[in-house]
Amino acid sequence: MSEPEVLIDKNDGLGTITLNRPKAINALNHPMVQAITPALREWAVDDDVNAVVVTGSGERGLCAGGDIVSIYHDASGRAERGGNDAVGASGSAEFWREEYILNALIARFPKPYVAIMDGIVMGGGVGISAHGSVRIVTERSKIGMPEVGIGFVPDVGGTYLLARTPGELGTHVALTTTQMRAGDAIACGFADHYVPTSELPAFLDHVRTAGAQAAVDKFAQAAPDSDLLAQRSWIDECYSADTVEEIVSRLQAHSAPEANAAAEQILSKSPVSVKVALLSLRRARDAESIEEVLDDEYRVSLACLKSHDLVEGIRAQVIDKDRNPRWSPATLDAVSDEQVEAFFGDLGESELGLGAPATGLSEGQR
Repeated sequence: MSEPEVLIDKNDGLGTITLNRPKAINALNHPMVQAITPALREWAVDDDVNAVVVTGSGERGLCAGGDIVSIYHDASGRAERGGNDAVGASGSAEFWREEYILNALIARFPKPYVAIMDGIVMGGGVGISAHGSVRIVTERSKIGMPEVGIGFVPDVGGTYLLARTPGELGTHVALTTTQMRAGDAIACGFADHYVPTSELPAFLDHVRTAGAQAAVDKFAQAAPDSDLLAQRSWIDECYSADTVEEIVSRLQAHSAPEANAAAEQILSKSPVSVKVALLSLRRARDAESIEEVLDDEYRVSLACLKSHDLVEGIRAQVIDKDRNPRWSPATLDAVSDEQVEAFFGDLGESELGLGAPATGLSEGQR
């Protein structure tokens, strides 16, 4: 009998959630979300639970993201059927709906939510960790939102975090799919504390015996410097533009080699996705709550499910693995403003509808 894909336990005042798909770097799927959400709801009001810890099995990382293979089959199946079935009723739509509700629950969790962001933490892994109140990174941490590289757009509340980084660092991360190391993640507001991997077992024991804050006080160390923060001057200068075309033009014209490389990275991604991602970030910057942002991201995600580039991007990266996606449209100038705006269209009865923050749950430590 195979082990459960997520291990949930409550002992000695601590609720523990262990993502348990190590061969898939703990990629998050629908059943895992359906197991985690009720546990958190129960623990939020359980006086016997003082804190929650989230970790991943195996040596490679907390979570490599959502299960994009199942999304590929869902999206490609729709394409084969002519795209006439109700996208809001698809398996991916239901997965995203429940995943985003979970992300909001984590952001509003009233007790210490300790996320161990060791190793790879991408996409859905960010959603399960970076909205928590005690976010731990290590020397092995590699954190990112790689969605535009597969014809998708940052989600799981990621645009909320990216839009609130210092200056335009989040825009750079989103459009290039740049990975953040420990110092970058803390500087960008995706994490709080640095604890070396070797200290994690003792850190977690101390969380159990003395509490989350005491464990942080005892084991947290000065974080490494942030390479991203050191490059903020050219990043802010280039990414403050209103369009992706102008951002790329500024990057290409800049004297910094890193800027020129960033332009090439953006131009290799889905033109539709990078344009939608930029608008998503600008809208998230003006939003009043993470719930409002998640509602917006849900609209975008369902629109992506009907798009050519999501199927093509996943095909190129993980199905055929030729790393040669054929984007459509193929260039930035071929993507109209009307095409971009359509990704944010009202869903009617299919709206996520998180709206105002849930009552009874505090903002947490942030």
